[in-house]
Amino acid sequence: MSYRPRIVDTELGEALASAGAVLIEGPKACGKTETARRAARSEVLLDVDARARQAAAIDPSLVLDGAEPRLIDEWQREPEIWNHIRRTVDERRGTGHFILTGSSVPPDDETRHVGAGRIIRLRMRPMTLSESGRSTGTVSLAAVLDGGAVRAADPGLTIGQLADLVCVGGWPGNLDATVAQAQRLLRGYLMEVARVEVQRADGMRRDPQIVARLLRSLARNVGTPTSLNVLRTDVNGSDGSLKSETLASYLDALGRLMITEDLPAWAPSLRSRTRLRAAPVRHFVDPSLAVAAVRATPTRLLGDVNWLGLLFESLVVRDLRVYAQALDAQVFAYRDETGLEADAIIEMPDGGWAAFEVKLGHRDLDLAAQHLLRIKNRVDTTAAGEPLALAVITATGYGYVRDDGVAVIPIGALTA
Repeated sequence: MSYRPRIVDTELGEALASAGAVLIEGPKACGKTETARRAARSEVLLDVDARARQAAAIDPSLVLDGAEPRLIDEWQREPEIWNHIRRTVDERRGTGHFILTGSSVPPDDETRHVGAGRIIRLRMRPMTLSESGRSTGTVSLAAVLDGGAVRAADPGLTIGQLADLVCVGGWPGNLDATVAQAQRLLRGYLMEVARVEVQRADGMRRDPQIVARLLRSLARNVGTPTSLNVLRTDVNGSDGSLKSETLASYLDALGRLMITEDLPAWAPSLRSRTRLRAAPVRHFVDPSLAVAAVRATPTRLLGDVNWLGLLFESLVVRDLRVYAQALDAQVFAYRDETGLEADAIIEMPDGGWAAFEVKLGHRDLDLAAQHLLRIKNRVDTTAAGEPLALAVITATGYGYVRDDGVAVIPIGALTA
């Protein structure tokens, strides 16, 4: 299968020109190795090369020699290699010596401190619709945030096609697979996570059955700020013996594997005394994992429009995260004690912000626009500034700007 360009390709090139090493972090099978290979001139694959692992365990510097940039794939399989890379970067000076990839974050996460100034981190996620060729790309998020007009023909995406895309996900290896094939592969992926990967994440023994029940509970609650206690009750079933701190450690392990990626709460200054809710919104790194966790099908999704709407929201959040990262921006969720919420807030490095609602159909466009305008009026714009954009992202239809200034953007037209 030929390589499809990724948005992170440009970020990787810029990072290599700026630092001695670049670490690409992301879940297994999201395309890290192939992306890194495009920029590397030599490589060592620690997840598949047992001899290289043995050499690295004896003397990590043995696997660092080679044409630069040198790819060290799945570096966390031999954690001691991190300090050797850091020292080698110091000794060689200059930039672009190493590309590391990793599909889990070490439990102590000491690398967050000792790599500062030497190693740049890039987060990589499954493919967006524009990367997989499912978006026309006629509406650029960067242009929208820069005040550009929103104008797009109907991309022709139907709800049925959207259900298929949610089931297949943005995994490069699934691009040519049928829905049934993709879901079979993803169910196997989650089985391996439950059986092996969660224990490997932090070295602690885990019950695969509890992991599987937790994944199903997260799937049923995707796109919601479900509390730990609610998840615990759901996972416990009739037994009731699982403690909150134990479940929290399971959630932490899934996060370290980058299987889940909750959306943190935005905390702007408000004009009123309304309190903000700090609970994160539950998301998988790709909505297809939620579908696989409960062994659903496109037919089932179409029969449960509410859940399909939440999965669609998760798909949009996935794409917005990739597009926003290219702008050095972050994505949050907004929710206050009155129930007013926005599905996504993009905050730029200079504090500029934009608010987005996600709607599967067009019936609720007016209500969604009203919510966005109310948020605009509630945020203290003397501190945060006027919003760069207010927009409703839809599954189908045309792209345009309403009379009230709120943009309507079909996901099948959006790109970075």
